Amino acid sequence: MSERGVLLVNLGSPKSTQVGDVRRYLNQFLMDPYVVDLPWPLRRLLVGLILLTRPKASAHAYASIWWEEGSPLVVISRRVQQALQARLQMPVEMAMRYGEPSIEQGLLKLSAQPGIKEVLFMPQYPQFADSTITTSIVEAQRVIAKHDLQIRLNVLPPFYAWPEYLEALTQTTRPHLQQGFDFLLLSYHGLPERHLRKADPTGNHCLATPDCCSRPSPAHATCYRAQCTYVSQALAQRLGLRDDQWSQSFQSRLGRDKWIEPYTEARIDELAAQGVKRLLVACPAFVTDCIETLEEIGDRAREQFIAAGGEELVLIPCLNDDAHWVDVLQHWSEHTPVQA
Repeated sequence: MSERGVLLVNLGSPKSTQVGDVRRYLNQFLMDPYVVDLPWPLRRLLVGLILLTRPKASAHAYASIWWEEGSPLVVISRRVQQALQARLQMPVEMAMRYGEPSIEQGLLKLSAQPGIKEVLFMPQYPQFADSTITTSIVEAQRVIAKHDLQIRLNVLPPFYAWPEYLEALTQTTRPHLQQGFDFLLLSYHGLPERHLRKADPTGNHCLATPDCCSRPSPAHATCYRAQCTYVSQALAQRLGLRDDQWSQSFQSRLGRDKWIEPYTEARIDELAAQGVKRLLVACPAFVTDCIETLEEIGDRAREQFIAAGGEELVLIPCLNDDAHWVDVLQHWSEHTPVQA
């Protein structure tokens, strides 16, 4: 009987494509102080304004990529959970930070299993950000305290630099390059610049100079942009790409604040103007396809690229339930040291 259970954690999805369900999901997501880091009154005011119009537009976007089985993110996450469970002699659950199945539901299921004393908490985010990893950990700690669960939380660290992850990413990317391409764009989810500065333990490194991500610093342990840059460079090297065959960018801006650059929308127009005809786009901030990959890149960015003069934009799928990735998750589940 295993003393360890595994909880795979991702961001989340609305229950359905109905405007009401999307509004509830967006409210939960945007009212998280780790996502919109404003004082509660200002956050409530801002989110209230966003919820006047955004749910209808987001519902339409979700409807365009929704599967018969449900949300792609949830469906694929369930497939990964089932594939991993088939390989392990320990219970495996999956959860979403927002929406369902919730972190609370996942932890309660695992704690109810006989003999479980530790939960290997595996946020499915390669790079660190307060708005993804920290908020998930805080929620798990809240649930454990609320229910007085007699389990230890063993959190898997950000795995952006781990060779197993990089190799799985390489294995799923290379076949698309072998089919021919003009350029590879690595598009990551964006963050407001202030999030990077807040997470900088030195207080004076992140965004202080143009080359901050390439200069060694303790700040890189919690710097989202530096970790994205590491993944991009490592992947390009493993794929044997020249510097003029790839670049990275950041998508999914919200609001008027300055977000980290370059912006994906701008890069797509620039690449089309430079004569790129067949553009490949991968999204290494995600291990599971979701609205940000399927709709934002697979639909809207493709339309933008063609309108700007390009001929074909190919979205490279995320790791999803690829066997290489499930191998990695199995290895981590079995070999991550037990927390004292």
